[in-house]
Amino acid sequence: MTDPIHITCPACQSKNRIPAARLAARPACGACKAPLFPDAPFELDEAKLNKHLKNDELPLLVDFWAPWCGPCKMMAPMFAEAAKQMAPQVRFAKLDTEQHQNVGGRFQIRGIPLVILFDKGKEVARQAGAMNTGQIVTWVRQHLKG
Repeated sequence: MTDPIHITCPACQSKNRIPAARLAARPACGACKAPLFPDAPFELDEAKLNKHLKNDELPLLVDFWAPWCGPCKMMAPMFAEAAKQMAPQVRFAKLDTEQHQNVGGRFQIRGIPLVILFDKGKEVARQAGAMNTGQIVTWVRQHLKG
């Protein structure tokens, strides 16, 4: 597949077109030169989430969490490890529901940690509760086509 993939930069929010064949080469943003696949899940707020959902053509897994949530803190390093394993096929991000409470209502979040898998801006699946690295990777693969 040589068609370009559209990816929003997690640092500056610029829209990038990357040839699909170059995804594994750790591409950088054309505007700010930040990595499009950072070594750790990147932080989102509601506006950034909207931009990624509108523009990105790669699957995005978002961890909805809060700083006071014990299971969220326990899952964080495993989520980060899953992000490393799944790049560049899937991008991983985190959204603090305590700081961005509007998102909780919008996505009908009833409990955290909650991961929602989006593909081309559409919700594909969601899973509440802490998961380990292997469970996260397996769950994502089960819900993506192809």
